[in-house]
Amino acid sequence: MKLIKQSGLIIFLAGLTFFIATIFTGSFSLKQAELDTFIKEKGYKSEIIKEELSKAIVTQENLNIFQFSSRVINAYETSNNHYDALIAKYDSEKNWDAKGKQFQYKISGKPHSVSFELAKKSGKGFAADNTGLAWFLTFGLGIIGALMFIVPDVILLGKPGIKNDGIFLSAVTNRGWIGWFTFVFLVTFYILLYFYPDFIVNWVYLVDPISKSLSGNPAGQWFLYGYLYCVVMTVMAVRMYIKYRHNKYQILRTTSVLFFQIVFAFLIPEILVRFEKPWYDFKNAFPLDYDFFFRWNLEELLASGGFGLFILVWGVVLTIVVVPVMVYFFGKRWYCSWVCGCGGLAETLGDPYRQNSSKTLLSWRVERIVIHTVLIFVLVMTGFALYTFFTQESQVLGIKTQTIQDIYGFLIGAIFAGVIGTGFYPIFGNRVWCRFGCPLAAYLGFVQRFKSRFRITTNGGQCISCGNCSTYCEQGIDVRAYAQKGENIIRSSCVGCGICSAVCPRGVLKLENGPEEGRINPTEILLGNDVDLMDLMNKK
Repeated sequence: MKLIKQSGLIIFLAGLTFFIATIFTGSFSLKQAELDTFIKEKGYKSEIIKEELSKAIVTQENLNIFQFSSRVINAYETSNNHYDALIAKYDSEKNWDAKGKQFQYKISGKPHSVSFELAKKSGKGFAADNTGLAWFLTFGLGIIGALMFIVPDVILLGKPGIKNDGIFLSAVTNRGWIGWFTFVFLVTFYILLYFYPDFIVNWVYLVDPISKSLSGNPAGQWFLYGYLYCVVMTVMAVRMYIKYRHNKYQILRTTSVLFFQIVFAFLIPEILVRFEKPWYDFKNAFPLDYDFFFRWNLEELLASGGFGLFILVWGVVLTIVVVPVMVYFFGKRWYCSWVCGCGGLAETLGDPYRQNSSKTLLSWRVERIVIHTVLIFVLVMTGFALYTFFTQESQVLGIKTQTIQDIYGFLIGAIFAGVIGTGFYPIFGNRVWCRFGCPLAAYLGFVQRFKSRFRITTNGGQCISCGNCSTYCEQGIDVRAYAQKGENIIRSSCVGCGICSAVCPRGVLKLENGPEEGRINPTEILLGNDVDLMDLMNKK
């Protein structure tokens, strides 16, 4: 079995190497007719962009993706700079009509996103021309190798039960060199995904056939991400099934997040597109789905007829009715640990790193400030968005709504939720985003803390203070402190993952839904003869 594990590791690393190397393969160039078609499809009115792109990428040279991207971006900058100069010239001359006409010639959009569109149409080489073989050498070998490494643990780990031996001595799970390599890889991946999609166009080619079979359209960067997300969650779910095979709660919870991610967040939205309906994830609730009330989204939904109106109504009902009612009965765990895609990745890919979450008082203070600041930010932004939608204004109190949306999308949507939220798993634990940044988690936390039937009960008399519960709490809660006092755990940050209960050797902790009365039972630590124990018990 050890030989199978070692062979699996080698195969996985081979697949990972091919995956990374794929970026540097292929050549990119367009024929003039192809470029003319692209410019017509985009509706560009500038003759300069046509001239500059023709000089840049209509060539016999074998340009790699980095050379191609650089030339495309320079062409767009040259065109836009030309019209910016004319705008400044006419502005100084106070020729307002001539100035206004120049804006129609400017090219909008993020430079690397525009470069990605052109690269997708112009690629040639191994990944673009041999997608099946390329997929097998990357995704295929990675999946096979990972499963060969994981599955033998059914036998190697012995009898069912959680085995965390040596977890703080491993370079993988205790911020060793492998952990830091994983950190660098994940952060780099998210930076490329969000800000340099043209650099990973060869990865997108790998999933083109899958995208066409689902939505009928070629794959884009976000289809690649959704597919990779599902693959990683599925493979790591196998690990969860093996590690926690004695625990029905963990088995059911893992199955649930896997189902909602694959079916609701991946398959259904893509199939909707095939039927010319809006792409929509029916489980994604506002304010996690922060752009739901943006003008462009509302206009798209309203223009989609009855189905779009249904999505709009469902999104509102999900946020103000379904979410708080479910939290009242089951706590925020129903969403964060059973439905949410972010939580699903954290509980599968991130499970090996849960012990790295900070348990300090400072972290708790930072957590409260940051997560509620993000919630306030998204609520104010949404208020501005709704105001501009109904009034058709572009500003509120002199502040451009689009500027606020761009800032939130960059800082929170991309950097915090993506680069930090997932990239930092190996260093800061698996719930960085859920704990410090998710506005929906903050909303759910308010309800769970003040109006919910959920609690984790503790049997203090059985606690041996081993500290397993606190060590493996991904939210950084000092569970042991509650258990020692026999106090119920009622924390707004608790996602009800149940790992504290699973790792407890004495059965001290139990996740329960019960009456609200007596749910919060703060208990002081009793020392010596400070209290008459018989009198205290009679009062209780």
